[in-house]
Amino acid sequence: MDQDLYKYLLILGDNSMILGHRLSELCGHGPTLETDIALTNISLDLFGQVRSYYQYAAKIKGEESTEDSIAFLRTERQYYNCILVEQENTNFAHVIVRQFLFDAQHQLLLESLTQSQDETIAAIAQKSLKESKYHLRFSSEWVKRLGDGTEESHQKTQEAVEHLYPFAHELVTNTSIETRMNEKGIGTNLDDLKEEYYKTVIDVFEEVGLVAKDLKNRFAKGKSGQHTERLGYILGELQYMQRAYPNMQW
Repeated sequence: MDQDLYKYLLILGDNSMILGHRLSELCGHGPTLETDIALTNISLDLFGQVRSYYQYAAKIKGEESTEDSIAFLRTERQYYNCILVEQENTNFAHVIVRQFLFDAQHQLLLESLTQSQDETIAAIAQKSLKESKYHLRFSSEWVKRLGDGTEESHQKTQEAVEHLYPFAHELVTNTSIETRMNEKGIGTNLDDLKEEYYKTVIDVFEEVGLVAKDLKNRFAKGKSGQHTERLGYILGELQYMQRAYPNMQW
């Protein structure tokens, strides 16, 4: 088994897996019916991408591995999602800012991965890119609405930025696996995305008077398997059925 490729696929898929679950928690709780449906559809898009990554990872791993076993039967330290996507749905502003910070990087990442020398990864990225462009348009427009809305909406959005922005640095920081994958022509060098990523984020924030403080000391080693307690609660919900009824088939 190519251990680096397997883990790289998990890094790519786990962000969408955990964020997709967070968004699924909002089903029926959106501020309007249209927004509720939009967030649910984004969640479904992310899960669709997850299936593609996990199916490929199962093929790489072998040993009767399946997309379900990869999704539901790993322990907390075997997930490699960024800390950002674990953060709670504190309020609608937090949901939108978290989504925007992720979407701005995700689109850049997928654009880069369409050039991967791994044909399967390139195909997944190409298929997912159209969806990611819609996601970024949706979340960035909502950041502007909230930031430029009422005094209360601006305040809550500013609070969300102050809490979530420090976690965004992990999205554009390479792990050793990502570095090796880039050297093989398979993965993306995240350093190449930093300038455009920060410009995209800061331009939107500054347009509506939101201040993003550059705090780089926030704990963020999710891609190395070190997580907050929030992931444990997420996995408790995600894995319940599979662990309660071993080997169940969907």
